[in-house]
Amino acid sequence: VEEKVYPGYVLVDMIVDDQSWYVVRNTPRVTGFVGSGVNPVPLQQHEVDELLGRMQAAEGSVKHAIDLSIGDAVVIVDGPFKDLDGKVGEVDEARGKVKVLVAMFGRETPVELDFLQIKRI
Repeated sequence: VEEKVYPGYVLVDMIVDDQSWYVVRNTPRVTGFVGSGVNPVPLQQHEVDELLGRMQAAEGSVKHAIDLSIGDAVVIVDGPFKDLDGKVGEVDEARGKVKVLVAMFGRETPVELDFLQIKRI
């Protein structure tokens, strides 16, 4: 591995049955799954295509191809804050993370998200 494109994530292509799900759930150091509950949410084909495109673009490059700037308006597309609008407050390309300022509790609250959890509007 020359570069971690999505640090901290393991992508698995599998048929989910009781046995395979048991193996994944009981894998050492697995702490959670992408999705809103305890069960993982399968990626849709366009999401897989986007991931593969980003990985291919990163080959031979040290930099992630992320087109975000501080102050950009975004919508959160996954996770507990899904469908909330916010603005980019911080970008951490090395970790694949972004802090989005979301209006909550009468003020802007920073929320750390993965690049794949937001979309620019």
